[in-house]
Amino acid sequence: MSDDSDQTLPRVLIIDDSRMVRASIIRQVRDRFDVREEADGEAGWQTLLVDPTIQAVISDIGMPRLDGYGLLERIRGSRLSRINTLPVVVISGDDEPDVRVKAKSAGATDFISKSIGNLELLARLEALTQLARTQRDLEESRAALATASPVDPASGLATQSYLHYHAAQELSLAQRRHGDLSVMVIEIDQFDALVARYGAHVAQLVNRKLSKIMATKLRKEDTVAELAPARFAVVSPSTDIDGAAAFAMRLRGAIDHIVMTYREERIRIRLTIGLAAAEPGRRQTVSELIGTAVQRVAAGQGAGGNRVIGERGEVTPEMIAPAVRQPVSIDQILQQLRSAGADANLRRQLPDAIRTLLPLLELIESEHPSGLPLATLARVAEAGLEAAVHNND
Repeated sequence: MSDDSDQTLPRVLIIDDSRMVRASIIRQVRDRFDVREEADGEAGWQTLLVDPTIQAVISDIGMPRLDGYGLLERIRGSRLSRINTLPVVVISGDDEPDVRVKAKSAGATDFISKSIGNLELLARLEALTQLARTQRDLEESRAALATASPVDPASGLATQSYLHYHAAQELSLAQRRHGDLSVMVIEIDQFDALVARYGAHVAQLVNRKLSKIMATKLRKEDTVAELAPARFAVVSPSTDIDGAAAFAMRLRGAIDHIVMTYREERIRIRLTIGLAAAEPGRRQTVSELIGTAVQRVAAGQGAGGNRVIGERGEVTPEMIAPAVRQPVSIDQILQQLRSAGADANLRRQLPDAIRTLLPLLELIESEHPSGLPLATLARVAEAGLEAAVHNND
């Protein structure tokens, strides 16, 4: 093991249960690489978790505690991008084609025999560590860009920092005006099992699919960000918890109909969604609301997953039928009217707008009687609601 003065050299981790093999490889590469060594896959995995400076791994196949295939599965299934993108060179005395194919299928970047020459080994390691450095630089650039921008360039969703900043403004506005604001935390059920079974790249495709679906289902005034792999937060202003529950049930229903195919296997996505809403007269923070929603996700997954959990427990379709349509933003409708006129999209929203405004109109009529056609307006809103229920079924 090298001291800190060697840290200018790229660091590689050599994992082999043979001390002689490790010593042989170290002799070949020590002039150009800083080396760490471990005697089995489990010890190698623990080293990867605690040492972020490792840029490449050389691993044997047959080892005690955790073999090379098991180590590869953990590396490629890791949620840490610095680990799951590491170049992994499998080195083995067994050069049979089926061993090479199995190693590649498990995620090996390269495969070399223990009899490889010094120059070839150095050339391959230098190419792989250069690739690792490039990937790390790109990841750091992406993170810096995400910090400076409201949009994550990888997912196309809002960044976490923007979500908290914008949601804090919306929550403050809702508290001043005694308005509504809801938070949803959406998590893919059994995501770790998905990674273990199909690999990190397939799990990322599932994650991306959900991102795209949410982007098409949300309103313009809603904000969604990815909190962690397979976990998203949605902040919806002017929406109470019943409206959030209606959206959550529709989203879960849309996901239920999606089937992804990988190597002739059908993959279905299931979601658990936790809901939280701002409480009138109580000072709350965005982090507090997200935390409450996360707790409700955990409760739903503990009960078997594929559930929507609100303040009174599991939400069922019967409970949200009256709220099948979320309240609309009157400010947004007025902006649309000023910018685009009374187009077809705006006309479709009129029943929702009437339903949202009816309590205010009733108050106006009671304080300043002027013959507003409240009964007619209520029938229009009810007809729109019935049509929405029919379409939702």
